[in-house]
Amino acid sequence: MTDIIRLLPDHVANQIAAGEVVQRPSSVVKELLENSIDAHSKNITLIVKDAGKTLIQVIDDGLGMTVTDARMAFERHATSKITSAQDLFNLNTKGFRGEALASIAAVSHVELKTKNQLSETGTTIVIEGSEVKRQDPCVTAQGTSIAVKNLFFNIPARRNFLKSNTVEQRHIIDEFQRVALAHPQIGFKLIHNNTELFRLMPSKSRQRIVNVMGKKIDNNLVPILEETELLKVEGFVAKPSFAKRTRGEQFFFVNDRFIKNSYLHHAVSQAFEGLLKPKTHPSYFIFLTIDPHTIDINIHPTKTEIKFEDEYSIYSILKSCVKHSLGQFNITPILDFDRDKSMDTRYDSFKSNAKLPKVEVDRNFNPFKTDSFPIDKSTNTKSNPIVWDKLYSHLDEDIKQQNEVLIENEIESSLLFNQLESSHNSFQYLNKYIITSNSEGLLIINQNRAHERILYEQFLKQITQEAASSQQLMFPLVLQLTTEEVSLLQALNDSLELTGFMFDFSKSDHGTILINGIPGILLESQIQEVIIELIEDFKAEIPASGFDRNNRLSIIMSKNMAIPNGKALKEEEQKDLIKALFSCKEPLLSPQNRPIFVEIDDNIIDKLFHT
Repeated sequence: MTDIIRLLPDHVANQIAAGEVVQRPSSVVKELLENSIDAHSKNITLIVKDAGKTLIQVIDDGLGMTVTDARMAFERHATSKITSAQDLFNLNTKGFRGEALASIAAVSHVELKTKNQLSETGTTIVIEGSEVKRQDPCVTAQGTSIAVKNLFFNIPARRNFLKSNTVEQRHIIDEFQRVALAHPQIGFKLIHNNTELFRLMPSKSRQRIVNVMGKKIDNNLVPILEETELLKVEGFVAKPSFAKRTRGEQFFFVNDRFIKNSYLHHAVSQAFEGLLKPKTHPSYFIFLTIDPHTIDINIHPTKTEIKFEDEYSIYSILKSCVKHSLGQFNITPILDFDRDKSMDTRYDSFKSNAKLPKVEVDRNFNPFKTDSFPIDKSTNTKSNPIVWDKLYSHLDEDIKQQNEVLIENEIESSLLFNQLESSHNSFQYLNKYIITSNSEGLLIINQNRAHERILYEQFLKQITQEAASSQQLMFPLVLQLTTEEVSLLQALNDSLELTGFMFDFSKSDHGTILINGIPGILLESQIQEVIIELIEDFKAEIPASGFDRNNRLSIIMSKNMAIPNGKALKEEEQKDLIKALFSCKEPLLSPQNRPIFVEIDDNIIDKLFHT
């Protein structure tokens, strides 16, 4: 029997290793940026084209490499970071596996230019799919420039599994932000498709957070600082009022390395317990400095997971530290020792009955007497009396206009519900359900889900068939957004314009967006909240398909603009809502496929009273 076990060729082994190290373009960005940091660079520039699918280039002014080092850097398990296994427990650098460049070169075209301080000339190396095409002397500045082109050119299946450019770009921005936040003393620049997205000058930690995440977070940061024998905790948490619906702005750094740790996240969440709105998450930027001997970071190829020697103590310290800072800066309730004790409730008061307060009323007081409320007699004559109704007529019109939350719906009426008796009265229960009847029995309608369905079909029709009218704002609304949020909004701009939004991105380089027009059914006071909700909901991914994007946009807008549960409706508004609902194509289910109403048959009601 012949032997069947044999060594894999180097280029095959490198491609297999690339499957662990290089998952998408952002993985390449992370590895290259970390190499530049380990080279003691003071300024790093990241250039990306087509979300990294065409080009990823990192230029730094670090130490550079010799001719031999430049060639050795692309060999497997070649690294300058460690020399023995013991070094794994005393790591102060980023990359140490020695597989990053070899793996990247196995699935792309790589061009490296480097020069160290002692060399008169630099070195250039060109590699295609692990094969060195040429290595020559060159003229270049001190430092290293490495360009990764045509990623996954030799693995088409892997390239086809990449997401849209918008999604891949967002992953690249995420990795860039993580590295930039961990190293505020280094200047960073990010250029995507010849557009400069970030220019970060060396600064302190707080200023770096503001420059990366946007100016709006500046006044919402609460500093934290605690130093113990086990570790040092420093950084910032955002005020509870700044909590987000997504977990995008949650950063843990251990010895200046970004990590993900659900156990530590739980500690921070517990510190915020009782302070956050439902379904929101706190933002935080927390830096832990700990002895490298007490942690193990060599448990995952991406090095974003860490094992701690004493997790329980770190959990307790972190939770106490965040709680202390929130209390110290008057974010959490504190004991008030200057309160008026006469306002305190006695312990035995629960046994006593409530007493009605005594109210004294002057029944002879008349505000319309001339001595109490002077009236201009020249205008108050029999021929020209004061008509109080006219004075408030404009207020009635404003209130009526605001209550017109439903626009005309031209969708063909459903035959399934033509038995609805519109002449029957309706009423609200718990300010949440509308109860009415039809020829078959009783209907209990969830007003929020009903309005979601109505708005969803209206928005979808406007986006796909006919543009909606836009309500022009006299004074444009100014929004301060992050670079990531601006790019996301630009990707949605075409669809949003069809719903009635009108944006001005002329000042977007500074994170400023102007809103000149809004949908006719949207109040000006709702604009900012709706836009932020849209951004938060789309941060995970923007569907590449036009219909999927429009469908999801319609769902999100209808969810954020629908009548909330708990809002009292007049009887006319209830009837308008019912009429519009049963004019929809799909009145049974909300856009999230949840039931909108329950029908109780007359026979079921009769059976309840049978004895």
